[in-house]
Amino acid sequence: MRSRSNSGVKLDNYARMVQNTILKHQDPVTGLLPGSEDAPHAWVRDNVYSVLAVWGLSLAYRKNADRNEDKAKAYELEQSVVKLMRGLLQCMMQQVDKIEKFKYSKSIGDCLHAKYSSQTCQTVVGDTEWGHLQVDATSLFLLFVAQMTASGLHIIFTKDEVDIIQNLLFYIESSYKVADFGMWERGDKTNQGLPELNASSIGMAKAALEALDGLNVFGSKGGAESVVHTLTDDIQQCQSILTSMLPRASTSKEVDAGVLSIISYPAFAVEDLDVVNITKEEIISKLQGRYGCCRFLRDGHKTPKEDPSRLYYESSELKLFENIECEWPLFWTFLILDGIFTGSHQQVAEYREALEAIMIKKEGIRLVPELYSVPPDKVEEEYMNPHSVDRVAQGKCPLMWAQSLYILGNLLAEGFLAPGEIDPLNRRMSTIPKPDVVVQVSIVAETEEIKQLLIGHGIQAETMAEVQPIRVQPSSVLSHIYARLGKNQRLGLSGRPYRRIGVLGTSKFYVIRDTIFTFTPQFIDHQEFYLALDNNMIVEMLRSELSYLSSRWRMTGRPTVTFPVSQNMITEQREVEPAVLAMLQKLQEGYYGGARVQTGRLSEFLTTSCCAHLTFMDCEVDDLAQYLDLLLSLPKQSGLISDTKGGLNRFRAAATKTRQMVSLVHKARKLNIHNVHMYLPTKLVRPRRPSLYLMETTGQGLGVPEAEVFLPLDVNGEIDYQALVDMLQNTKNLQDQADILYIFYKDKGLDWDTRLRGKARPVRRLLDELYDVASKQRHWGLVRMISGMLKKRVEDLDEACSDLLAHQKHLTVGLPPEPREKTISAPMPPDKLAKLIETASENNLTIAILTQEIMVFLAMVIRSQPSLFSEMFRLRIGLILQVMTTELAQALHCSGEEAIECLMNMSPSELKSLLHHILSGKEFGVRHSVRTAGRRSSVAIHDANNMKDKTGEGRPHSQIRQSVLQSLPVHSLDINNIQSGRYRLLSIETFHGCGVPDVSVVKDVRQGQWLRRRRLDGSLNRVPVGFYQKVWKILQKCQGLSIEGCVLPASTTREMTPMEIKFAVAVETVLNWVPQPEYRQLLVEAILVLTLLTEVEMDNMAAVISIDQIVQQASHMFYQDQKDLGAEENLLEKDVSTGICRLMYDSAPSGRFGTMTYLSKAVTSYVQDYLPDGACNIQ
Repeated sequence: MRSRSNSGVKLDNYARMVQNTILKHQDPVTGLLPGSEDAPHAWVRDNVYSVLAVWGLSLAYRKNADRNEDKAKAYELEQSVVKLMRGLLQCMMQQVDKIEKFKYSKSIGDCLHAKYSSQTCQTVVGDTEWGHLQVDATSLFLLFVAQMTASGLHIIFTKDEVDIIQNLLFYIESSYKVADFGMWERGDKTNQGLPELNASSIGMAKAALEALDGLNVFGSKGGAESVVHTLTDDIQQCQSILTSMLPRASTSKEVDAGVLSIISYPAFAVEDLDVVNITKEEIISKLQGRYGCCRFLRDGHKTPKEDPSRLYYESSELKLFENIECEWPLFWTFLILDGIFTGSHQQVAEYREALEAIMIKKEGIRLVPELYSVPPDKVEEEYMNPHSVDRVAQGKCPLMWAQSLYILGNLLAEGFLAPGEIDPLNRRMSTIPKPDVVVQVSIVAETEEIKQLLIGHGIQAETMAEVQPIRVQPSSVLSHIYARLGKNQRLGLSGRPYRRIGVLGTSKFYVIRDTIFTFTPQFIDHQEFYLALDNNMIVEMLRSELSYLSSRWRMTGRPTVTFPVSQNMITEQREVEPAVLAMLQKLQEGYYGGARVQTGRLSEFLTTSCCAHLTFMDCEVDDLAQYLDLLLSLPKQSGLISDTKGGLNRFRAAATKTRQMVSLVHKARKLNIHNVHMYLPTKLVRPRRPSLYLMETTGQGLGVPEAEVFLPLDVNGEIDYQALVDMLQNTKNLQDQADILYIFYKDKGLDWDTRLRGKARPVRRLLDELYDVASKQRHWGLVRMISGMLKKRVEDLDEACSDLLAHQKHLTVGLPPEPREKTISAPMPPDKLAKLIETASENNLTIAILTQEIMVFLAMVIRSQPSLFSEMFRLRIGLILQVMTTELAQALHCSGEEAIECLMNMSPSELKSLLHHILSGKEFGVRHSVRTAGRRSSVAIHDANNMKDKTGEGRPHSQIRQSVLQSLPVHSLDINNIQSGRYRLLSIETFHGCGVPDVSVVKDVRQGQWLRRRRLDGSLNRVPVGFYQKVWKILQKCQGLSIEGCVLPASTTREMTPMEIKFAVAVETVLNWVPQPEYRQLLVEAILVLTLLTEVEMDNMAAVISIDQIVQQASHMFYQDQKDLGAEENLLEKDVSTGICRLMYDSAPSGRFGTMTYLSKAVTSYVQDYLPDGACNIQ
């Protein structure tokens, strides 16, 4: 018999430690580990972390086996791990109904429980009796199912269990917008049961989604049916939100030590090494003490000041926990593991030494206590001198999962394991720079004619028939396919919720039913909303998506984008739309939207592209399966029919083919797949044209006025609706048709039957017809007006809202002030969100429809240029609409009503361009867009600095204004004056001072620049860097700050720390009581001056500081000085609503007459009595 080696003896010592501290508590039936002997509750998170030492030890025994007994020991330990993981799986399978419900509802009441009975796998507390929604716990379990399976363990046994794992991935895939209770089960740190978005949950979910994507959960013995799939777009959403949040941990926690688990082992969820290092430094600098790290600032758990009789804290008492938070040795075990994986031997040695110095030794075994707290009699001393008092161990000893991570760290540090053995999926490589991505683009023409047009311009293209045997389909088909993934009738699982697939998902080849498929980007799909009708918008979206692909692609193989050129992109002169043509030519050059691009045929890209095999569709039998069967049964070439010999045979072949295609189109409609004709290899099936019940119009039907027509009235002076129907039947003017239908909509409703031409023609049907005609002619004002009446909404409106919220931006809809303006601080279902927008818009169709557009555009911009939103925590869409209208009015020198008319008639791409100029603060110019092919956009936006309108260069504003306004639609019906404007479309108020200025008054070209700057910053709620932290400091010197009668109390600082998002939102809530953006910005400047007092030694003011009063006093001083200098009265006009001298709004901050000069004088005067002698001297 061989003697034991030194390594074997050490392993036996660790085995004894694992047995005495972990395995002896494992339930023999379920395999779960109880939290304590008194309460057999098994927490999911604790169990997974606790079994890592067992797993690591089994790997070490297998690697360092001296004899057969060691291999047997390794197998025994492996089975203990498998038993525990399967025990957790059984717990979740018994709550399969919650998995199914939560995929759709994201409700706290429908989530999986966070803990179960270690003896029965049953629940131990009710749905509402615990903070069960902990996405990180479920994600941690899934992550180690992947890691352990990759290491050789067999955890998943049956196909039903495979479907459970797949549906658990659906459960966590939207974690980037799910507010949960987080790692510490309490949510908001006030411990009042309020869930919040947690970086630790998002990071762990991202890691689990990446680890399991394409993994065979049966291990090496599995087949195609045991492979699980995730969507890359969800992973990258998690990545984006995570990067935007860190180093903040959540809304209420500016830093949290639990984030160590996602920036290092086990998740390695953050790809940016700089973000990893900054976050780690924040944790160590703010949370580390002599015995470990605090969980987060002002954590009251088990401190001497905590009242154990209450579950929740009072907001004001959080200040009591400052500097006496308990310190957890657990986090040093994470830092030891981090040092091992980063190769920092010094970090490993320092933390191992520090940890062993505070461990408690019992029966010869070193134990990691749960936490160290300040003794009750030493609290005051610790307040005065933080980290000076000797603390005492409290809670569990050992804390099982801390003990497990300690043992795992030792096994790695002493060489028994290599990092790759406990990370077989190589997650530790996440921060290694990725090679540059080349995006492959294949241009597919809808018809042979379009292909020849493109070839004539030197653009390589192929038709749908020529790409065979590859099948091109819209992204909605891919959404339907993924909706079948994980479907299991026996378990009552419906599969993945139907959602649109992003560009990362559509940029792969898919093998489905032994056929290669490629899918067009989702923004190409026909949609209910009108954004995709604008070819310039499609070009802009493609630019954005290619840029996104080049920066976010992480898969093996290159991304491949299939871009279809359809009939909608061809003008009436049978030419390619100029914007589309310019984009295609740019693609040919190899660089577009900041991305390296290579164009070519789809068949050429097969060997270099990313390809996924979706075998789960092979055995499906439903509408989608029948659609695919019909699609694959169609002839691959349109010439096959003509090649058939014999007239009768050709007729039969054509009849069979037509029948198949009609069936295919019928199935496509049932699945809500639009424009299916565009993706067929032959064009027997044409798109269905709507039946025309209104008078057909030419391209001039909107712009040419008819003679002024008065509405028909009956003998009582009321509108004669039957005569109005007759008028509708005979008018050719699109605007008049829309105006008449608007009267019916207002008075009769959408379902009123007009009996037009003697047949059933409800208003809704006529509006649908008019919408199609207006869409075809690109009359955007009518398109928006009808969309508002039909209550159309953007398909991804809720996704856009969720994206903005996930970037820690609150939203408001409706025009200020409250209560008209509604705040959105949490994701909402689509119907509820649309209803809120409608309510906030107060039945103003203009505001309601533009709000949707702006929300979508904001989400697009924040995705591609998040830096534009720095220091902005609340996006007030109503205020943004107001400033857009005002900016347009000033650029055109027109009235507010004319400006909103221009805004409504702008194309979506121009509207987005205007929004982008406002967000970036750039100067812009306006010109009349030339009408082509019956498609018009009356206003075009261009950069005033970099681009000049050649046709308009040197033209006076009056001519530009005249050309723009003349292109607007003309109303023949005098509906604005009927019944006191009852049928007038409500407008959006502009700010004071917009419109045509008096040329004689404008003496300086710089006039209005600072007013515009303040108005833009105020509308966007943009503040200087560090503003909120400075406000926090000034609140330490007074009782609060008052603005417009709303007080931000000093007690806010007793609950919130300076870097919390919650504190920023509290400050914004007070500032947003001010409806005028330029006045709001003056208040911000006044607060900045006031914060300078924090650098002066002064007595605390036993009063609330009125910021309004300071600004009013500064304005009065400014007014007097200007008057004394002989300023003209019209320049010294005062704002009626605020009393501020308007010239002050337009004054630069610095200089003798700068706003900061007068605000400094006003602040000094206001606080003079509290300043020490000689501190300030008013000049």
